[in-house]
Amino acid sequence: MAAPTWATAAAHYGAAMSLASELEMRPLVAHCHLGLGRLYRRMGNPEQAQEHLTTATAMYGGMGMTYWLEKLENGGP
Repeated sequence: MAAPTWATAAAHYGAAMSLASELEMRPLVAHCHLGLGRLYRRMGNPEQAQEHLTTATAMYGGMGMTYWLEKLENGGP
């Protein structure tokens, strides 16, 4: 089996985020933004990474998900 590519990973995160949005699963949408932010950071796309990490931070804050918010603010996951 071939190793997944960056594009495949991004596509899977996008699909998961679309489904989570449709099902109104906001915490999962936030996690998808976090995952995409981390992925784009590893790919060397800091602008895209920051966009998703900023969205994840705002969503976690808005939902009172302090554990994840603190991890992001402290340079976590």
